[in-house]
Amino acid sequence: MSFELEGVGLTHAGGGIALRGVTLAARQGEAIALIGPSGAGKTTLLSVIGTALAPSQGRRSVLGDEAPASSAGAPRLLRARIGTVHQAPPIPPRQRVVTAVLAGRLGRWPAWKALASLLYPQDTAGAREALARVQLADKLFARCDQLSGGQLQRVGIARVLYQQAELILADEPVAALDPALALSTVQLLVHEAAARGATLVASLHAVDLALACFARIVGIRDGAIAFDLPAAEVT
Repeated sequence: MSFELEGVGLTHAGGGIALRGVTLAARQGEAIALIGPSGAGKTTLLSVIGTALAPSQGRRSVLGDEAPASSAGAPRLLRARIGTVHQAPPIPPRQRVVTAVLAGRLGRWPAWKALASLLYPQDTAGAREALARVQLADKLFARCDQLSGGQLQRVGIARVLYQQAELILADEPVAALDPALALSTVQLLVHEAAARGATLVASLHAVDLALACFARIVGIRDGAIAFDLPAAEVT
């Protein structure tokens, strides 16, 4: 299994319940779309799967690593195997695009190489190739604060492509893109995961996009799983 959640719940410090008894698992290489209204818990669920948040209850296993419910932390090498595409990528505005993309592998590089890459990019060819796949090769040395929201979102996708993660978590990865570009970008993520046998879990507001690109659809509502069905059975 790529990941397994069993009876997972998450209650915030203020008492708000974000997840309720979530049981969900994915085989390695599976692609899953999460759909549901805003505030349903999709982002929180992705954060729990990615070990960025610790569940308050239940059991969590990610890439064969049993992560205790009492700990949000994960070993550095485990985090390096998980790639996350954020709706608003946490990229420093003054950073060059090439550096933002190469950051995808910092967790796998030795410390000296990671530090050196911040001063002088260590693999410009690899970064350019990843950017070309999201139609941004010409922005290799641009500053991130010179990009539009949609371009910045694609830089975040390029970073995960360059990372070659075993588990890809995408939180509204195409929210800032026009419909045609959104479709091609989601298809790119699905193809990338399939080609490498990686697992992909993506939250999407556009239900038609989820149905067009994913074989398995999981509906989230009020912090719980409303359904888990093949796309052909979702009405």
